[in-house]
This record gives sequence, C-alpha cells and structure tokens, in this order.
Amino acid sequence: MKTAQKRNLKSVLITIAILLVINLVGNSFFHRFDLTKDKRYTLSQTSLNIIKEVKEPLSIKIYMEGDLPAEFKRLQQETKELLEEFQAYNSNIVFEFVNPLENEDESMNNIKTLYMKGLTPVNITVDDKGKQSQAMVFPWAIAVYNNKEVNIPLLKNIMGASTTEKVIGSVQHLEYSIADALNKITKEKQKKVAVIKGNGEIQDVFIAKFLLQIRESYHIGPFTLDSVTKSPVNSLEALKKYDLAIIAKPTEAFSDSEKQVLDQFIINGGKTMWLIDQVSVEMDSLYNDAGATLAFPRDLNLNDMFFKYGIRINPDIVKDEQGSPIKLATGEQGSATQYQTFNWKFAPLVYPESTHPIVKNLGGIKFDFANPIDTLKNGIKKTVLLQSSQYSKKTGTPAEINLNIVAEETSPNHYINTGNLPMAVLLEGSFHSVYQNRVLAFDQNNFEATGKTNKMIVISDGDVIKNQLDKNYAPVELGFDQRSGNLYDNKDFLLNCVNYLLDDTGLINIRSKDLDLPLLDKDLVFENYSQTQVITIGLPILILALFGTLFHFLRKRKYRR
Repeated sequence: MKTAQKRNLKSVLITIAILLVINLVGNSFFHRFDLTKDKRYTLSQTSLNIIKEVKEPLSIKIYMEGDLPAEFKRLQQETKELLEEFQAYNSNIVFEFVNPLENEDESMNNIKTLYMKGLTPVNITVDDKGKQSQAMVFPWAIAVYNNKEVNIPLLKNIMGASTTEKVIGSVQHLEYSIADALNKITKEKQKKVAVIKGNGEIQDVFIAKFLLQIRESYHIGPFTLDSVTKSPVNSLEALKKYDLAIIAKPTEAFSDSEKQVLDQFIINGGKTMWLIDQVSVEMDSLYNDAGATLAFPRDLNLNDMFFKYGIRINPDIVKDEQGSPIKLATGEQGSATQYQTFNWKFAPLVYPESTHPIVKNLGGIKFDFANPIDTLKNGIKKTVLLQSSQYSKKTGTPAEINLNIVAEETSPNHYINTGNLPMAVLLEGSFHSVYQNRVLAFDQNNFEATGKTNKMIVISDGDVIKNQLDKNYAPVELGFDQRSGNLYDNKDFLLNCVNYLLDDTGLINIRSKDLDLPLLDKDLVFENYSQTQVITIGLPILILALFGTLFHFLRKRKYRR
C-alpha cells in the first residue's frame, strides 16, 4: 500500500473516530443553542416545568396550513419552530399542521365543527402587487391530553392594528399561549376563587366570560355574605378555605360584620381583587330623550377599610381626552338613521405605562365612569398599574352627565397638572386590620390585628370586568364593545391580575417577554418590486455562478500543471 493511501486511510479512520466520540457525547449531554439576539427560542423555566408534567402523549393540531398570506406564513413558521422546541424537551408532545379548507366537499363541515368549538376564523384582505383578495384563516390550535381538550389562540387581536402588527404581537405571546394551554390540561386545579355575593354585586351573566376563563385554571364558586348575619364566625372560617376573593361592583353598603369577615380573610393571607364604583351612574341610563343622567356618590361603607390599607377611592369621575369611541344618532337621511362616531371622555381608554408584569405588553383597556384613586403612606408598597392620560381630570359629583359633552372643545391648557389619575393599584405588604384598637362587630377568639405578607388589587371601576350581551342575551367576549366593534384588552388584564395574586407569576413573565421581529416593509417592497427580485433572487444566483466559475478555473489550472 502506498504511503499516500495509508495517510488517507488514517485520516478517514481518525475522522470516523472523532465523529463517533462527538455523537456519544452529544447523546449524553442535551443542549440547544439559541443564536437569536432576543433568545426567541429559549424556553422559560416556567415552560420547561410545564413540559416536565407531560407524562402521557399530548397532541396538538394547528389549523394553519395551505396557501396562507405572507404574514400568517410567518406566524405558522414561528409556531412550528416553537413547538419543535417543546417537542425537543419532551417527546410525548406531538403536533401536526392541517388545512381545514383543503377539501372543498368537507370544508363547510370543518368550519361548522371549528365554530362549535369556539374557533372563529379571521377574514383578511390579501394585497398582492396591488391586487386585493379575501382569505379565511383559522389562527387556532387544539391540544388534547388524557381526554381533555383546550383551544390555543395563536393570533392576538390588537385593536386598530394592521395584520402585520397583530402577527408581531401574536409571536410575542406565542410561548405564553402554548404554555398556558398545556398548563391547563396537565395540571390539576389547586387554588380556589370566591366570587363574593350579597351586596348587589354584578350579575353572573355579565361576568360570564371572565368566570369561564378563570374556571379553566382554578376552582371557582359563589360566596354569599348573607350568612354573616346568623353565623359570622362560621362564614369567616368558610371563606378562609378560598385563596382569592373577587368583589365585583357591589351596589349596597357592607355591614360591619361583613367588613370584619373580609378584613380577617385579608389579615390571614387571603388575596382580594376589588372592582369598586364609588359613583352611581350607568351608560344605559344616558340613552333617553334628554340624553342625560345624574351621577351621585355611592356609599359602600368601605372607606375606612381602604384608608387603613393605604388607598382612597374618591367619589369623582375621571374625564379623559383619551376616551373610547361612541356612536350616536346625528339625524336621518330618508328612512335611515345616520350615526356618527364621537370621543366619549367618560370612558377612558388606558394604555399601560407601567412595566409591571401584570400590564406589560398589554393594549388598550376600557373603563366606564372610573374613579380616581389616592395612595396613602402607611408602609404598604403600592404600584400604579393603570392611570388616565395626562389630558384628564376629575369631575366632582353629584353632577349631570350629558351626551352633548361629545361636542365640547378643549385645549391642553384645561389639563395642567390634573392628569395621570390612578385607576388600578396593586398593594403588597403586611396589612393592619381596620378593627385594630376598635370594638369588634362580632366576637372572634382568634382575631388578628396584623396580617401576613399579602397582596390585593383595587380597580376603581366595576365595568372593567363586565361583558356585554348580544341580541339573544348571550355574553360576548370580555372587552368587546358591540357599539364600536373594538376589542379591548380587559380580559388579559384581569387574568394577569388573578394569576399574579395567586402567585402564578411564571406565566405572566412569559406573556411580557420582548421579541424583536424584523419584517419586510410591504409598501417599500411593492415600490421597488423589480429591484427587490433582483436582490433576493438574482444576486444569490449570480454569486453562485461566479463562485462556480472561479472554482472551475482554479481546479483546471491546478491539474493542468
């Protein structure tokens, strides 16, 4: 055997040996490298913990396949790559992409089936070099595990955003959407939520969408405070079995016994979410011949409690130039009533400025006749989650609210040092009982004056949690305003509040993850379409041709010698 052949054989054997060693080491040590700047494909520890709980086969069916518009192809690709990351850490997770519209004979049945499951399609306008067409897309997935099924929304509906902006927002929430769905079907419910009743709170039909949403992750049940009159101690002990109490828009004053039960629930570590209206006024009461109604203070007998905890909800109404749209009749043309959209200043549209995980990356949140909140110094940490714009101010009550205000002309000079009024506040710390050094409403042997470290959220508007009803009196999506057709982020805000209060902060942190998604400017590409084609298609071919010619020339020159 010639020396050159021996050398080549030796090199081949060494190469094979190195590859075998690398393969053995690779099988022993699992690691995935994420070279993206924003670590887009690096799963959070919360996601990894959820993945570990998948002990049986879990299948995910994604309904985004076929001839999709460019933006949705990007969402499809991002979904696929993220699911591959989930699958890499647990082989029990399997997924497939299907096209529900592929077979024309079966497409209508498929659409009806998906509708019944709550998977509504998105109709979008596709602009292809100036030619517009309509396309139907189902940006949804369904996960199935141990005979349990959950829907996964892949497209985040952002009010007023373009399709491209919606896709960017959706990709940012993609890991949260998938991890949250897997958490719901793999994790047994542990924590309990009480919906307080007995003081004229909002009816269940108006918070149905919220209740259905949190029921997927927590045990939930009504808790009526009427029993406090007969047996306050037993009522308190029963309430202590819950982890969170939600008090949604009470309209009747609380008795001292009821307040003591709620107070001791808080002092003993119970979390609370208060949605309080300190002013009595409803939007529906404006739709009369006069187009006006009276707003007057509401006494719920809770002021001393809130003051002790470190806040005060003022009996004023927030008037904000950054309001929500409202449609009003402006006349008739023939037999048809003409409507025009106006800015309704008593329905502030709040875009979160805080970077707290509860509100980070959320869109607009709609309020109705909200009240300003004052924060007081008492050793409790207070974080303003939502506040009005700088062009807002208080309107004292009692006062007449008239629809004619939509024609009011204002200037920035009317709002000097009046804006940025808090309307949702997070309180964290060791609360002191409102009955400390006071006569108790009822005898309690285990009364506590100072509580454990705790937290509560106070929102100065009960309508934030309220869903509207359609013409058949069925609840519509929380945050959807039928009059304007806008979908606000009320649901995501409230779900984040519940998750944070119940210490499910991992999922919230996933939701607030920041991603950098560079997308092509479609208008700019269209203007320079030929140039773009040359750069993206012609230039790579030219480079390959030049490289091939140079390689052939050098090879021919080498062997000619």
